[in-house]
Amino acid sequence: MSVMLLLCQACNEENSVYRDYKCYFVFDTSLHPAPCQLTSAMGNTGHFLIVSARMVSGTRRIVTIRNYDHAQEIVMLSTVKENQTSCLLGASNAIIIGRSSYTGLLMAYEGQCANCLFLYSTPSYPLTWSDNGQQLYCSHCKRSYDVNNGTVASGDPGRQLYTYNAAFDGTLLRAWN
Repeated sequence: MSVMLLLCQACNEENSVYRDYKCYFVFDTSLHPAPCQLTSAMGNTGHFLIVSARMVSGTRRIVTIRNYDHAQEIVMLSTVKENQTSCLLGASNAIIIGRSSYTGLLMAYEGQCANCLFLYSTPSYPLTWSDNGQQLYCSHCKRSYDVNNGTVASGDPGRQLYTYNAAFDGTLLRAWN
């Protein structure tokens, strides 16, 4: 009976992962030690980042915006291995990743408003930091989401933030669906 319960629980967790847009992100913290924002956030609860990526002259750059001070950092991925790895960041090239100050768990969210993305089926509703970085705000529907658990914190009730799988093994930070 307990094995069946564990299997059902694993299925429910797997089914809660957002799959409408592909997410595949790998970041090697050993190649980018602290004070790199992504590396530093892994050891600090309550620290979250909006993460996006862009290619410049054939080299991928990871752009992060930290929640508590809105500081932006651009990290050049300069090794062949880093540039050969796919980097897909959800609906419009942005995810939110960090450690919940409630549970200490690593969380990864879609960077678009879940309610607007669901209603309008187009990735035109990016989230921005508000409330000293403890909430993510959608300027279209005026909802705010609690970054620590993804629930609607203010505005009309609705869907919580879409989540992706997230893991950190001490070296590799990953988010995927």
